[in-house]
Amino acid sequence: MPGSDEMKTETNDGVAETEDDGGAAARAAGGPLKPNHAKPTHAKPTWAQIRYLIRGIKEPGGKLPLFDDEGQEIDIRTIRSCVARGWAEPWFANPIKPTWLVCRLTPSGYKILGVEKSP
Repeated sequence: MPGSDEMKTETNDGVAETEDDGGAAARAAGGPLKPNHAKPTHAKPTWAQIRYLIRGIKEPGGKLPLFDDEGQEIDIRTIRSCVARGWAEPWFANPIKPTWLVCRLTPSGYKILGVEKSP
């Protein structure tokens, strides 16, 4: 739509996603990025999604990384697609960097990785 801040992207599994470039604070606070717990997804995660999600297994509370092993920022599309599928959920707003989306694994995220959630 002309004049809109939204961009549509298509993932490897053919699911179209809408990315809003505005409202970074709302995204970081979990505003429009709420996981889809009501409708279970049977999509298989991509390699990028698996690499992202697996890093939360050994972290306290299932915290997911903002940066990869080489210090590069995780692609926001990977984070958003994991949230959209219910494998991750926004955890809290980062007061220092409000544009960073701090997430954690959900029970569905642990399940898609084939591991039990640690107590």
